[in-house]
Amino acid sequence: MATILVVEDDKAARTLTQARLKPHYTVRCARDGSEAFGILARHHIDLAIVDVMMPHINGYELVDTLRSTHNDLPILMLTALDSFSAKRDGFAAGIDDYLTKPANCDELLWRVKALLRRAKVQQCKRIDAGGILLDAASYTAIWNDRTIELPKKEFDLIFLLLSYPGTIFSKTQLLERVWGLHSENDEASLKVHISRLRSRFADCQCFSIVTMRGLGYKAELTDVPQSNGCEIGGFDTGCSPSILS
Repeated sequence: MATILVVEDDKAARTLTQARLKPHYTVRCARDGSEAFGILARHHIDLAIVDVMMPHINGYELVDTLRSTHNDLPILMLTALDSFSAKRDGFAAGIDDYLTKPANCDELLWRVKALLRRAKVQQCKRIDAGGILLDAASYTAIWNDRTIELPKKEFDLIFLLLSYPGTIFSKTQLLERVWGLHSENDEASLKVHISRLRSRFADCQCFSIVTMRGLGYKAELTDVPQSNGCEIGGFDTGCSPSILS
């Protein structure tokens, strides 16, 4: 079941939107941008529904920031503003769809379903890489009889590396794909996250994270022969893990 984040400062509107979506999706709610960022840091979100007029951080500013850190997240702007300029500003900030209040319940569900379909959120939720299972819905890693829950950025990093074992990712590629193009994180932060992952999986014999001096990092599966043809940022289908629905 897809998880939707509703960012709305008005309690009545927030409750109503949640009630419309809850029979079909898992719904998490935030009263403002700060709460939204906290939820996104802790939970996997498939789609965000964002109001415009909110305190501290308005909807346009929130969307602009989300685009720098969650570039592939589908965003629906749900607002009482119905002017051309409001819609223009929304799409300029990076939204995928725009719907005005009061929204018809069926239309809201149609649009959400269409956005989720386009984003293909039902695909690649889990990967099984050499005996370790990574579940993007819960940010967990499972091997042998162990299950650990990872912070979001650590999970995104190991999920990316293990999705393409044997492929070398440059430090810049990892920073852009995990933290976003406009992130203030640097190579030192990446190094810290790599070190944490190595520590967490020190007793896991399924894979290792290898430093490629002067290039970046790659994940190597212990029991799967590695291809000699992997390129930086490339996709080596010969050494890809199995993708589970």
